[in-house]
Amino acid sequence: MAANRLRAHAEEPIAVDESPGLGGIYAPTLRYHDGTFYMVTTNVDGGGNFYVTATDPAGPWSEPVRLDQSGIDPSLFFDDDGTVYYTRHVGMGDGYIGQQVLDLKTGNLVGEMKEIWHGTGGQWPEGPHLYKKDGHYYLMIAEGGTSYDHQVTIARSDSPWGPFEACPHNPILTHANRPDHPIQALGHADLVETSAGWWLVCLGIRPQGGRTHTIGRETYLAPVTWSDDGWPVVNGNGTLELSMVAPNLPPQSWPKPAVRDDFDGDTLGVDWNFVRNPHDGDWSLTERPGFVRLHGSAISLSDRDSPSLICRRQTALACRASTQLTFRTTQ
Repeated sequence: MAANRLRAHAEEPIAVDESPGLGGIYAPTLRYHDGTFYMVTTNVDGGGNFYVTATDPAGPWSEPVRLDQSGIDPSLFFDDDGTVYYTRHVGMGDGYIGQQVLDLKTGNLVGEMKEIWHGTGGQWPEGPHLYKKDGHYYLMIAEGGTSYDHQVTIARSDSPWGPFEACPHNPILTHANRPDHPIQALGHADLVETSAGWWLVCLGIRPQGGRTHTIGRETYLAPVTWSDDGWPVVNGNGTLELSMVAPNLPPQSWPKPAVRDDFDGDTLGVDWNFVRNPHDGDWSLTERPGFVRLHGSAISLSDRDSPSLICRRQTALACRASTQLTFRTTQ
């Protein structure tokens, strides 16, 4: 398989050195098959679509296997007969969902990209995921763009190549018709079956004071049931709430990030981020133990480069942050 012919550690990070603010890595999809995790995604500013593999989702991850440079939102589906389907968006706002077969032994795509569904007529039919349930192939996508008209639609077929029949209850999730709801722009969803039933994860925003969403797109989880005619029903009515009933879902003990960081370890915690690929020498944890030292540079936040900056994402709508700072200027 492809993972066996790749080095266990990626020697270089994925290059996003000159990506614009809305560029870089788009929409990763994680899949698990036969003891291996596959993460497939797009670098929209260089290299296009690729996947990496690991036996542990915490890493180490392989070097990237390049697939193609067109389109966005790739996804993988592993069928019962061993066939691996590679599905993604093709075109622009008026595009469609295309599909090819992926040969895991070589890491190559087989055959031509085939159009399999245009969606229900909304702009930007994207974010496709293929599933198999009760002998049917289900294709779930996002439509309407990633803003306030975002929605989730689904179709099914007896073949992974279609033709696909659209769900009569589409969209199966949207808040486009709920402008006063605190959650907006719901879409780009994925389905997962667990011991506690079926669930849907999706993206959305919580605007504050108009259409400003200061903490960006968040991930939401909702229960899913299946109708008598074999279609998924999200949270009973195709909408979400800030608090929902989650029957039989066992509690999860995810560790919370530390509120305080004294920078007394050997590495930065995973909560800290850089802008693009950081430059060697811009920061250090060892030059002054117990502090993180930043070396200033001429690169600003307006440049398509990596400034001397280490930051944490805002995770609450209201928060207060403080730091101890010492600095020395040079002429």
